Amino acid sequence: MMLNDVSIFKQACLLNGQWHTTAETMAVNNPANGSVIAHVPMLTADTINTAINDANAAFQQWRKCPAQQRSEHLSAWYDQIMTHQHELAIIMTSEQGKPLAEAKAEIAYAASYVKWFAQEAVRIEGEVITAMQSQQQFVVSREPVGVSVAITPWNFPAAMITRKVAPALAAGCTMLVKPAQQTPLTALALGELACRAGIPSGVLQIVTGDAATIGEAFTSNPVVRKCSFTGSTAIGSLLMRQCAKDVKKLSLELGGNAPLIVFDDADIPFAVTELIKAKFRNAGQTCISPNRVYVQDGIYDDFAAQLVEQVSQLKLGDGFAPDTDIGPLIDSNAVEKVHKHIHEAVSKGANILCGGIDACSDNLWVAPTVLSNVPADALCSKEETFGPLVPLIPFNTEEQVIELANATEFGLAAYFFSDNIHRVQRVVNAIESGMVGINTGVISAANAPFGGVKASGVGREGAHVGIEEYLEMKYQCYGVKAG
Repeated sequence: MMLNDVSIFKQACLLNGQWHTTAETMAVNNPANGSVIAHVPMLTADTINTAINDANAAFQQWRKCPAQQRSEHLSAWYDQIMTHQHELAIIMTSEQGKPLAEAKAEIAYAASYVKWFAQEAVRIEGEVITAMQSQQQFVVSREPVGVSVAITPWNFPAAMITRKVAPALAAGCTMLVKPAQQTPLTALALGELACRAGIPSGVLQIVTGDAATIGEAFTSNPVVRKCSFTGSTAIGSLLMRQCAKDVKKLSLELGGNAPLIVFDDADIPFAVTELIKAKFRNAGQTCISPNRVYVQDGIYDDFAAQLVEQVSQLKLGDGFAPDTDIGPLIDSNAVEKVHKHIHEAVSKGANILCGGIDACSDNLWVAPTVLSNVPADALCSKEETFGPLVPLIPFNTEEQVIELANATEFGLAAYFFSDNIHRVQRVVNAIESGMVGINTGVISAANAPFGGVKASGVGREGAHVGIEEYLEMKYQCYGVKAG
């Protein structure tokens, strides 16, 4: 059966292995044309709490499931996702707007986390510690933390789910996922495929509805032992306060304001190409997207000219059009923020090299825009734009640009380009960021740790450390009687 033949997941939530409907629903819109493509349930707090109890009941069995069996379930889910890659991409483009080719790439990226943690499930290990006394033996084991919840964003509606769910299930936890209100269909489709893969009822549940209601139910219920969130720093801070009451384990991937630095010893054409890859993916709606682009004085004009030449060729359009490079932004608020950043920077002396407000299309499309001579106090230098805007900021010395790059409360990702090995090492050591791309604009991978420092969050996802977020250590001290 084709995934798109299964219509119930568009109108219902996956609760304890069953599809659950409600009288009250919320609409899901296609950002490319504003049409309503589905309605999904608005769950009450009571329903959420019942689902949490069901997850706890399922946890008692899932935690006992042999690691090899959990691995096989995840491998089967991976196979289901890749078998239905094209159909999932269609669902994603319909509700999120990104070009279909990008959506297909995200599905493969999302599946890579499922495959990776299927392999990690059988690598959960303990250790024996040499005791200080002959009458003792120390052992450390690792156990699943318990019922976990995840709140995921709309910009990567598949990958941000699998990056949390796969390690949780691999560790032996059960999980409830609340997808973004704008993009619940991809999550529900992934839930359908998890059922087809044989993942037991209650182990993975997908809930939809009001964010505040679900967030409060998640954080106030003492059965929930772990919360994972990707989104704004403001909401992450709120969740941290709410989780403090019963000291839930917490991982947060929050806001970013990534600098990208191009030194005068860099390969300019290569740096331009990599910047475009990093910046305009998903129309700039990416948490690790370069937000501030610093270019050294000696190459500034050459770099700007080459960048504008390539950016001017990017095509706006519906995500289903085969030649579309940039789709619509997610909603009108996103468009207004980009417009505000462009207008404010120009009012402070920046120049529009291409794009700009006048070049923006109707509805939710924003033309890819490059600004030159952007002052350091412009909003687009201080805030995350989350749109297809590149502010070019000149700098003179290495010391100066390091100070500018670190002058932010955030520290998720950073990028720089240089062919000087000594400079590379100095800058890597000086940059305050959880992830650094050196001569590349593509840094995400399932087997690499993803996360930030400062106000960009706590914890890491992916890599061998990702599963540790869902495990607790148990130290055992054995007294040994003398023979």
